Amino acid sequence: MLDFSAKRELLDKVKNMNYDELYEFSEKIRNYMIDVVSKNGGHLASNLGTVELTIALYRVFDPFEDYIIWDTGHQAYTHKLLTGRWEEFKTLRKFGGISGFTNIFEDSVDRFGAGHVGTSIAAALGIEKALNLSKKEANVVVVIGDGALTSGQALEALNQVKSQNSKIKIILNSNGMSIAKNVGGLSILLESLRTSKLYITLKERIKKGMNEGVEFELKKIKEALKVALVGEDFFESIGLKHFGPIDGHDIRTLEEALKQIKAYPYPTVLTVFTTKGKGYHYSEANPTKYHGVEKFDPDTGYFEKPENSYSYSEVFGKTLVKIAEEDDKVVALTAAMPDGTGLTPFSKEFPDRFVDLGITEQSVVTYAGGLSTIGYKPVVAIYSTFLQRAYDQIIHDIALQNLNVLFAIDRAGLVGTDGPTHHGVFDICYLKSIPNMKILTPIDAKDLANMLYIVIKQRNKYNGPIAIRYPRDVEFGNLDEIYGKIEYESPFKWKYINIGKDIALLSVGTLTKEYIEMCKEKNWTLVGVRSVKPLDEESLKEIISNHSFIFTIEEGMINGGFGESVLSYINENLSDEITNVKIKNIGIKDEFITHGTRYELIKLVGLDSESIKKYVEKYVEKFDLKGVKRL
Repeated sequence: MLDFSAKRELLDKVKNMNYDELYEFSEKIRNYMIDVVSKNGGHLASNLGTVELTIALYRVFDPFEDYIIWDTGHQAYTHKLLTGRWEEFKTLRKFGGISGFTNIFEDSVDRFGAGHVGTSIAAALGIEKALNLSKKEANVVVVIGDGALTSGQALEALNQVKSQNSKIKIILNSNGMSIAKNVGGLSILLESLRTSKLYITLKERIKKGMNEGVEFELKKIKEALKVALVGEDFFESIGLKHFGPIDGHDIRTLEEALKQIKAYPYPTVLTVFTTKGKGYHYSEANPTKYHGVEKFDPDTGYFEKPENSYSYSEVFGKTLVKIAEEDDKVVALTAAMPDGTGLTPFSKEFPDRFVDLGITEQSVVTYAGGLSTIGYKPVVAIYSTFLQRAYDQIIHDIALQNLNVLFAIDRAGLVGTDGPTHHGVFDICYLKSIPNMKILTPIDAKDLANMLYIVIKQRNKYNGPIAIRYPRDVEFGNLDEIYGKIEYESPFKWKYINIGKDIALLSVGTLTKEYIEMCKEKNWTLVGVRSVKPLDEESLKEIISNHSFIFTIEEGMINGGFGESVLSYINENLSDEITNVKIKNIGIKDEFITHGTRYELIKLVGLDSESIKKYVEKYVEKFDLKGVKRL
């Protein structure tokens, strides 16, 4: 671990650079980012857009003394580089390496960890309160994107800034994007300011006619001009002083503005305009595509993808298009993730039946509930980790009213290098306890397509809220072939993959494929659990009657998971009948899981086939084949 003086050595050098050197250094940072991210994956476009902003910010505010909060954390790579992690950056998102987000366990200058948007302002208010109570003097600065600002938590906290007698400084990084193109009234307001060429032109002419100090002090003239040309200022209307907009890639201008707001004794918002993906023409041209990326060729921008492979997200999106062609009641909804969830083809094919409300998971869920009350068939596609944010709406607005809302839960299970903020390992736990909720777990991509067809086509039969969870993973073959014959079997029936004796593995969802060869070799029964809730009671009784050992396996938390449901059912209904049947639950223990490749993490938590084989054999050797413990 570097000591304090070594950690800030690079930053001290940056503070002594002239502007020509700073711009040269900015390009060095960009090239380094592109090189590392092309090998490791990561968030590219958002970080390329904040290089000059971070440099200017850290020449005015001290990240080691002040408290600088980066919203979401996926725009903080330059922050990591300037605070002593230049060499460590090569390990970005690798197993055992540094995180792709801010992480308080990684470095003390990562003042608040985040992988979900909208948390920064509330966290900053809490930090500022604690500093005041401790009689400690320090600046508190928030860097938040215009996309993140539209989230509910960010707006709630923003509304409290004035009432808390705060002095926080909010840097609003406006690039017209979150992950996809921003939507909503606030984004329109900010975009009108961004694109008001008349205002920007007049402002620059004013600036040329006076020195920088006078230019900033005569801000009132410019603000009056801005209101006249653009309209009422949102931030001023809730009691915050709003400076800008300024060019977020002009280091000198950024420094001038930052020095002014640093000295300002009230809460302020400084709007800076940046270009997402700046400096790398592929990402500038398509910032959505290069927002979060896997490995790619930096020279061509070509993404490495296994030949003849397709993702579960693609299967979901293309299947939904085919269903919607036959059923005009199907409406697809997402929260700023049309590309990530596979809904972009749907949005182009059926724009009137596609809804993207931006980063507002709570509103998306309730919106879907409204659609359902009028007889439509809403399909809400959200990552497992993000759906957590809408828990109250799932319970109160959907399940309580038993509305026909289908939740397509992408990125269920271990997602890989995004790490603990993005692992979808809690959805079984947080959905299972909700009355009326049904949870389906397809065992492969074909099964996912079947489930979608059956549930949507036969909505009167399968009513109420239904969740279908599937992983961030790929399969190999011809994507079009899975749309052949649809198997209209009940999605709530489990499937025997291999029939053996004595030992049965009940494997939830796509993990099942991991154990096929092992179970054939060992002559163990393997059952693909396609429905977590309700349980397939008929199959469960049959399995119990024919086996001495049963192991439940799930890519989710053991606490509150599928295995607990099995034990609870047996305890309530079959306890007198299975005195010699041994049941063990296998899953993710009561801990957060780090980042790494998906397979590295599956192995880490003991869900790979070799680990399962060793666990089962070690446990079974304690008993005879009738389940009686050996002396």
